[in-house]
Amino acid sequence: MSALARSNVMRACDALSTAVTTYALPLLILTMTGSTLLTGLAFAAEWIPRLASIARGGTLVDRHGATRVFRAANAMRTVLTALAIPVLVALPTTGAAVIATVLALGAACGALAEVSFLGAETTGADLTRRAGTQAHRIQTWQLAIDQGAMLIGPLLGGLLLIAGGWAMLAVVTALSLAAVVLRPAPAPGVPGTSPDARPAGLRTGWRTLRSLPALTCLVTGLAASNLATGLLQASAPITVTHTFAHSTATVGAIWSAAGLATLAATTVCRRLIDRFGLWPIGATAAALASAACLAAALAPTLPVYTALVALLMAAEGVMAVVLRTMRAQLIPPHAFGSTLAVTVLLVLAPMPAAGLLVAAVPISLLPALLAGCALMQAAALAWCFTGLRRSPAARPVPTSPPAAALRNDAPQPF
Repeated sequence: MSALARSNVMRACDALSTAVTTYALPLLILTMTGSTLLTGLAFAAEWIPRLASIARGGTLVDRHGATRVFRAANAMRTVLTALAIPVLVALPTTGAAVIATVLALGAACGALAEVSFLGAETTGADLTRRAGTQAHRIQTWQLAIDQGAMLIGPLLGGLLLIAGGWAMLAVVTALSLAAVVLRPAPAPGVPGTSPDARPAGLRTGWRTLRSLPALTCLVTGLAASNLATGLLQASAPITVTHTFAHSTATVGAIWSAAGLATLAATTVCRRLIDRFGLWPIGATAAALASAACLAAALAPTLPVYTALVALLMAAEGVMAVVLRTMRAQLIPPHAFGSTLAVTVLLVLAPMPAAGLLVAAVPISLLPALLAGCALMQAAALAWCFTGLRRSPAARPVPTSPPAAALRNDAPQPF
C-alpha cells in the first residue's frame, strides 16, 4: 500500500471516529437520562476542549512532527474508550458515575479529535506540496473522506447505540487503533522532525499569516463562507418549520441531500481543475456559492430551498478543494502546524457568531439577515480570489520525482 493510500485510510479511520463520538456521546447522555440540559452539557463538553486544543495542537505538530502527534492522539483515544467500556457495562446507566464518565470522555475525545485533525491536515499538506500539478487531487480525496465521515458517522453512531453505548465505544476503539497501526512512516519534508529546531506557537502562526497577504485573502474567504454556511445551518430548522411548515425531520433530509451533492461535486471537480486550473474553478464556485446563498434567503418553496442549499454546499465543497490546495502550498512547512492552528481558529470563529446572530434576530428578519450575509460573502470572496489570482499557489509547480513515486507505488483511488 502506497504512502498516499495509507494516509487516506488513516484519515478515514480518524474522521469516522471523530464523527461517531461527536454525534453519539451527547445522544448517549440523552438516552440514559432524558435530560436536554445534560445533553447540551455533553455537546459543550466536546466542543469547548476541542476549540481550546487547537493552539496547543498546532504547537505540538511543529515541535514533534505530524506523524507522532497524530498517532499519540489516536492511541490516547483508543485507551480512553477501551477503559470506558467496562464502566458502561458494569454500572447502572442512570448512575452519576456513568454520566460523569461519558461527559469526561466527550471532553477528552473532543480535544484529541482536534489534535489528530491537525496532524492529519499537516500530513495531507505535505503530500499536496509534493504532488505538484496533481495537488488538488490529494485535497479532493481528503475532503471527500471528511464529507463521507460526516454523513456516515451520525448514522453509524445511532445504529450502534441501539446495541448499547459499549458497542459504539468498541467500534471507536477499533477505528482509533487502526489509525495508529496503519499510519505510514513520516515522508521527507513533514514539519516538526526536529523538536529543538522548530519555533512553534500561536505567535509564530500569527507572524506567518501576517507576512503572507495571499494567505490572509484565503483565510478571509474561508471565514466568510463559514459565516454564510453557519447562518444557513442555524436558521434552517426555523425556516423549514415556520416558513415552509414542515417537520424538523425534513431538515435532516435537506442536509443529507446537501452532503451527497457535496460528495458528487468534489469528485467531479478534480477533472475540471485538471482542464481549467485552480483559480478559474475556485472563482466560479465562489460566485455560485454566493448566488445560491442569496437565492436561498428568498426561496419561495421547500423544493427550491432544498435545491439551493444543495447547490450552495456543492459549490462550497469545490471551493474548499481549491482553497485548501492553495493553503497547503502557501504555508511554510517549518511552521505549518502553528499557522494552520491560527487559520482554523479564524475560520471556525464565525460558526458560533452565526448562532448568536440567528438567536438575536426575529424570525421575520432571518431572510434579510441571510441575504445580507450572502452579499458580504460575495464581496469577501471577490477580494479573496482577486488577491489569489497572481499567487504562485494558483499555479502548482510541475510534479517532482518524489511525488511521481508517491503516486506510482500503488493504484490510487482518484
